Amino acid sequence: VERDVEAPELFHKTESGLWDGRPSLGGVWVAHPDVKEPLRVIIRNEANGKSIVGALFRRERENPGPRIQVSSDAASELKMLAGQPVKLDIVALRREKIEEAAPEPAPEPVPESAPTKETLDAPEAIEEKPLDPIASAAAAIDAAEGKPVARPAAPNPKPAAAPAVTPSKLAKPYVQLGTFGSKENADKVIEDMRKVGLFAVANEQTSNGKTVWRVLVGPAGRRAERTAMLRKVKSMGFKDAYIVSN
Repeated sequence: VERDVEAPELFHKTESGLWDGRPSLGGVWVAHPDVKEPLRVIIRNEANGKSIVGALFRRERENPGPRIQVSSDAASELKMLAGQPVKLDIVALRREKIEEAAPEPAPEPVPESAPTKETLDAPEAIEEKPLDPIASAAAAIDAAEGKPVARPAAPNPKPAAAPAVTPSKLAKPYVQLGTFGSKENADKVIEDMRKVGLFAVANEQTSNGKTVWRVLVGPAGRRAERTAMLRKVKSMGFKDAYIVSN
């Protein structure tokens, strides 16, 4: 089991952010010029206490005004108005594994009491019954005429287990398209990917009481396949897509 843990040593900024009012692709994300590589972050609106988990990218162009650029989906979740700067607190997240408690050992079975002499000396009577002569004769006739002898129906065979998917040898076999605060938006992106022959999934995650959906394409088995997937999704408008482990 894994959970999100804040990692301010990776990235932490408390500054004004701005949504310019234009719709944007890629789901929930913010951009800042000090970012070195894409990260998962928690974004908090200091004015109203709203928060959401999303992606953090490097802002390539410096424009007048706040240095934090906010996507339209992030602005919607944080209740930000277009063109109005809001003080945001952005902290990087990392995944931490939680060790599950080992199950308690099952109690040892209580040994049954040894049989007594009376039990051994008094066996139950066995009732003998003659075989049904009609049934025996019918079976013999059927066998002589080449007819199949009726046998008890065999139990239904259990369905064979689905073959295991061969794991990818790449450390980062997936391409992340974005993080969405709405499952409907995530499902729409998945459907768009399937129309062009790409397999996509939405991983539901909860952080600080907020549920988000990360849309991933993959896994790729080879580096060339992963490069082709990344090029394809970027050509479809997901300019901020990047490779991830899961």
